[in-house]
Amino acid sequence: MLPAGLVAQPVDRAEHHRLLQLHPSAKTVVELLVGACSCDLVRHRHSDPRQDERHHRDRSRRAGGARGSLIAGLERHRRGAQVSAPAGGWPRALAAFVAEHARNAGDTLYLLQFTLPDTSATAGRTAARRLTAAEVVAQPNDWLVEHAPVIVGR
Repeated sequence: MLPAGLVAQPVDRAEHHRLLQLHPSAKTVVELLVGACSCDLVRHRHSDPRQDERHHRDRSRRAGGARGSLIAGLERHRRGAQVSAPAGGWPRALAAFVAEHARNAGDTLYLLQFTLPDTSATAGRTAARRLTAAEVVAQPNDWLVEHAPVIVGR
């Protein structure tokens, strides 16, 4: 079961097909969001929202993103701030969910990617590494690395 405040929504068809290249036995492909953004799952929000937004602006500038995409991304990120973090923080809650999901559903692919709507996804370019649920729980802040797909199993 998803922790309160975490939402799973289906990805678009093109992303679905890209991710199936990494984990062909997958039946469902979703993105996990806090509010409308996934940032909270892997990094703690700064106490000053301007610092987080500066981080996103820098990422967008390095990626060559368009201004309109940046503004839309910042709006999604701001909506995530309205969701209270669970005790222990989002990375720990995500790790607990991932472990429970592995026990119930078996091997599952996870991929962290910060993409802008006008950029192409990088999924399918890198082979997935494997971790156990216990390894994820032991390193809740470090198991999910950007653009490095990982399959988590029992």
